[in-house]
Amino acid sequence: MTVKVSHTAEIQDLFKEASGLNSEQGSPRLKQIMLRIISDAAKIIEDLEISDDEFWNSVDYLNRLGGRNEAGLLVAGLGLEHFLDVLQDAKDAQAGLTGGTPRTIEGPLYVAGAPLAEGEVRMDDGSELDSATVMFLEGVVRDTDGAPVAGAVVDLWHANTQGNYSYFDKSQSEYNLRRRIVTDSEGRYRARSIVPCGYGCSPDGPTQECLDLLGRHGQRPAHIHFFISAPGHRHLTTQINLAGEQYLWDDFAYATRDGLVGDITFVEDAAVANDRGVQGSRFAELQFDFQLQKAPAAQAEQRSNRPRALQGA
Repeated sequence: MTVKVSHTAEIQDLFKEASGLNSEQGSPRLKQIMLRIISDAAKIIEDLEISDDEFWNSVDYLNRLGGRNEAGLLVAGLGLEHFLDVLQDAKDAQAGLTGGTPRTIEGPLYVAGAPLAEGEVRMDDGSELDSATVMFLEGVVRDTDGAPVAGAVVDLWHANTQGNYSYFDKSQSEYNLRRRIVTDSEGRYRARSIVPCGYGCSPDGPTQECLDLLGRHGQRPAHIHFFISAPGHRHLTTQINLAGEQYLWDDFAYATRDGLVGDITFVEDAAVANDRGVQGSRFAELQFDFQLQKAPAAQAEQRSNRPRALQGA
């Protein structure tokens, strides 16, 4: 028979004390959340008869997870970041806020402060041209009525041919494959870049360790991340996953959603490639348009205050 003591007055008083509820100092909101976390953790320990070894191995796991900076990766892999999107979708529907390009997860690899360009930009530093396929990416930002949104900022970032991101991969140049583009008078953005590669969690990292124990892979399809913002419109956090990828609908991070698949076209034409400044004969084209909802309040124009990396910090 399982022994349970978490409901007793003595333990409830202990948890209230530990959560700071006996003090007038501190954050009332955090106290409320902490009491729930501690109480639910105690119930899990009791209900599932967590052993001392299991408990302390879990504590060690959290230490290693933080040491590798993989907490953001794990919450995506466990579906929690996707859950936040689905929850916000439900809140929007309840409030009558519909339409526009679907949101999806940001992921943990954004870096603030990428170079800003007007209308068109080159994203790669040329270091992978021997192995990469040049990609021309373009599209139009519109509102939900179909009108182009001039002056929108398209902030985009993606991996290189090895599935690695600049800043986190110190072998890449600063802000490689990271740019911000201001849309022109017709709402257009254009970028020359390289076709990104999908990637997997580090095989020796704590996220993959957890996924292995769950019998799951840690692979992602090739994709491109976007923040899109404009005055009077809701900030959009989204990404497009590339059609034809093995893990397109089996993304360990659950980021693929209907309406967010980019149909990439590969062109083999030396003359056209030369006209576009591409060495060789092969390049790729990808067009993807976005629709922004009207902002119901000024706060909706801004992205969340989630902590993010900053180059040089």
